Amino acid sequence: MDRLQTLEMFVAVAEQGGFSAAAKNLRVSPPSVTRGISALEQRLGTSLFHRSTRAVSLTDDGAAFLPKARQVLADLHDAERQLSGAASEPRGQYYITAPVAFGRIHILPVVVELLEQHSDLDIRMMLIDRNVRMAEEGIDMAVRIGPLADSALIAVPIGQVRQKIVASPAYLARHGHPDKPSNLSDHQTIGSSGPRAVSDWNLGQKKERSVRIKPRLILNTVDSIVTAAEAGLGVANLLSYQVEKSIRTGRLIEILKPEDPTPLPIHLLFERSRRSLPATRLFIDAMKNHAKDQCLDRID
Repeated sequence: MDRLQTLEMFVAVAEQGGFSAAAKNLRVSPPSVTRGISALEQRLGTSLFHRSTRAVSLTDDGAAFLPKARQVLADLHDAERQLSGAASEPRGQYYITAPVAFGRIHILPVVVELLEQHSDLDIRMMLIDRNVRMAEEGIDMAVRIGPLADSALIAVPIGQVRQKIVASPAYLARHGHPDKPSNLSDHQTIGSSGPRAVSDWNLGQKKERSVRIKPRLILNTVDSIVTAAEAGLGVANLLSYQVEKSIRTGRLIEILKPEDPTPLPIHLLFERSRRSLPATRLFIDAMKNHAKDQCLDRID
């Protein structure tokens, strides 16, 4: 059994969570997967999996080895595509992650379009409001909103969004319309326990105006915060794409607009090894076009 085959088996077992599932995915017999993993462990001189009658899980060495094995297989597949002349047509599985609301509103339409145009392409989307570890979770492309941490990942800017302070017409009728940031201390606010969870709202152009908030209601999803704000439960701090429809239909009203801070950038992030993948190039171009159509590339 060659080294490449044992690497494929290792990645399959890790991703499928078991030897039988990996064998089914690879269309080989379970005993051959067992032999392949044993041969790989013997060659590496370490145990890659904890085995029990109920579950299979990665050891520390296995978890450290997984992204490297994935990288080797990805590089090989990329080289094969280029040599076979198939580099211009996307095929196979492509993994994308994005924030939940942004992914539903802006990424899914692009994905649908790509799937309709390319019959050999399959896409797996992970919509989650946290930054995933791309290599460890096998992600090809990530959509990130906000400042980026320094990393070796390639970042392609596609647009920007901005903070919006909103409340329902009913709430403002009962409690009045705050005309400056300091007035918010007299108002009910809706907080988040997600990635944007903060105790201070920065409302100035360079964050020079910070307002301490004490939410009476804290929620963990964007949709629930929007619903609570529309129900008149308080003032909410959300991003432009999250409340665009609510503002357009009059269910929410933007307040303190002149105090909004600098727009937050939207980037596509991917590893250098993914740059030459046809799906990567197509997704970047499609997202740039979508951003222009939706005016994500500018802030009014």
